[in-house]
Amino acid sequence: MELYYMIGVTERKKSQTLLDICKELNMPMVLTNLARGTATSEQLSLHNLDRSEKAVVSTVTDAAGVRRLMRQAKLKLYIDIPGNGIMMAIPLKSVAGARTLAYLTDNREMGGKPSMEFAHELIVVILNEGYSDFVMDAARSAGAGGGTVLHAKGTGRTVSEKFLGVSLAQEKDMVYIVASSKQKAEIMRSVSQNAGTGTKAGAICFTLPISEVAGLRQFDEE
Repeated sequence: MELYYMIGVTERKKSQTLLDICKELNMPMVLTNLARGTATSEQLSLHNLDRSEKAVVSTVTDAAGVRRLMRQAKLKLYIDIPGNGIMMAIPLKSVAGARTLAYLTDNREMGGKPSMEFAHELIVVILNEGYSDFVMDAARSAGAGGGTVLHAKGTGRTVSEKFLGVSLAQEKDMVYIVASSKQKAEIMRSVSQNAGTGTKAGAICFTLPISEVAGLRQFDEE
């Protein structure tokens, strides 16, 4: 089974275009989350910008759908040009039940398997509300370029708060950071050491593999 969880991050005012693309391509399930960017006040002031309001649009599709969605996002949103957003494909290992699979694939026969070679990974950081800048400072010190902040509400276990000092039963922020597989360990280490469970940010983080990504700034390696 070759299915992918597609995540697109773009300016909120452009998100309708991405939703229209998903509709045109008959994507079976499309979700939208409101979010914001993580540019520092210095960066915003330097470029005379306001803090950007973002939207995170996600869907599930097969390999052919990934290619079509990426192509349309590049044509209509210029997603492959830095500054216009980012789109990534995360491979799914399994889904629950034949009916779910039929719904997500529109009853098409599925075959193959996702590529297991990952040049990039999605770092997901869960932290106490209001400390995203604290987390991003730690991430940037290890080479992260930027991130996207989503709001969430936790429902954690009491034992976690009592023994580990981690409480999820309150308002939370989630930060998405896309990093190269070479960089991700150092970024996670910096977040853990500087904004981890022993700090006011109380951040925990993990990564998801990315099979394909568009919108990252590319640098020559020498």
